[in-house]
Amino acid sequence: MPKIINLAEFAQLFKTFEHSAWRLESRRGYASDREDETYREFVETGTVTWDPDDEWCRNMRAQTKVGKRVGRVRIIDNPPTTGQLYLLDNAKRNSATGEEMRNLWRADAERLQLPAEDFWIFDSRFIALLYFDEADTLLHVELITNPAEVMRYAQARDAALHHSSPYEEFAALVAATEE
Repeated sequence: MPKIINLAEFAQLFKTFEHSAWRLESRRGYASDREDETYREFVETGTVTWDPDDEWCRNMRAQTKVGKRVGRVRIIDNPPTTGQLYLLDNAKRNSATGEEMRNLWRADAERLQLPAEDFWIFDSRFIALLYFDEADTLLHVELITNPAEVMRYAQARDAALHHSSPYEEFAALVAATEE
């Protein structure tokens, strides 16, 4: 039987993980981003003045300062969606907190047979599988602790990390193709 947690419990995981948190982001956009004022700013100007002191950033700086590892690989379409370009711009803020931000083309992710769903791996012990509706709204999170399933997601993580590029290199490549 799946163990479903609410979004408040999910948020707590980012304060209580012991050594590592890693995410695969596979969606073309997120409703939470589109609802943010920074998204409108990005659409209008092509860039954002990010708040480096919001709650997420403060927590990530605190976690990485004590040696915990946080990272993600974002899968990007070619050409990128507006939501993906927004997150590519946001990667500079995430990176400044100590997160390792990387990107991978969707065609490569498909070739590697990476999972199509978004997930976090915490401490290499459990998976937080994110469920979204058709409008890209996060509905709930399923915790997966079965060792064989955790290993399957860890293998996907390893492949994504090996084949992805640091966000700075990827952003430069995207910018060059837009010219």
